[in-house]
Amino acid sequence: MALARADLESLLRARQLDRTLTTAIPQTDPRDEQAVAASGLSALDARLGGGFPRGQLSEVVGPRSSGRASLLLQMMAAATARGELVALVDALDMFDAGSAAAAGVDLDRLLWIRGHLVTNQGLCRELNQRAIEQAIRAFTLVLQAGNFGLVVFDAAEAPADAVRRLPFTTWLRLQRMVEGSQTACVLVGSETMARSSAGLTLRLGLGAQGSGLRFSARLFDGIDIDARVVRARAREQEEACVALSTSA
Repeated sequence: MALARADLESLLRARQLDRTLTTAIPQTDPRDEQAVAASGLSALDARLGGGFPRGQLSEVVGPRSSGRASLLLQMMAAATARGELVALVDALDMFDAGSAAAAGVDLDRLLWIRGHLVTNQGLCRELNQRAIEQAIRAFTLVLQAGNFGLVVFDAAEAPADAVRRLPFTTWLRLQRMVEGSQTACVLVGSETMARSSAGLTLRLGLGAQGSGLRFSARLFDGIDIDARVVRARAREQEEACVALSTSA
């Protein structure tokens, strides 16, 4: 058994796969911007060990109205404030540039790639599949280009069937492309898609208190969110939960 393990690890090292499969994950310095990309939310970054890991594939998942868009804008604003370039592959062309600017995103540092999907499964199933595959190709080209501090693939409202039909090797290829780079790579969806072994999944849901929706008289004030951090392999802890709030 020991000999077989040694042979396997030798093969993995030869193919440069040992870092993700056999090597212990090093501790990261939360103040090191070369290792992590802060989201800009101090409570969340404290739970993440400083922010989203660079050179890894991570996920932000949750149902509609769970705070995905608010968190995404905050992350993009924090990245552009650091002087980084940000790329967004917007599979359904749902990004609102006005809201992004109001949230503090420097649009001059944003590459916005707009896609188009028809959410009706009916006769549009094959069209949806081709569209999501085109979005993945655009995502691949962005990662190959490099020079981006944050790259986001937003398929949050895409038909789940279209995403599930992507071969698993798609995600493996993307993981290999981002590994070792200074890019924080984030997938946004309604359910988990993929992550690298040192990446993380951030599951969003409405806060435990009441419905999670906040109103002042008849005005909508924002949403209270519970964010659960799940790691494939733990640095300090396997799971953690943090309460967040968004403003309207």
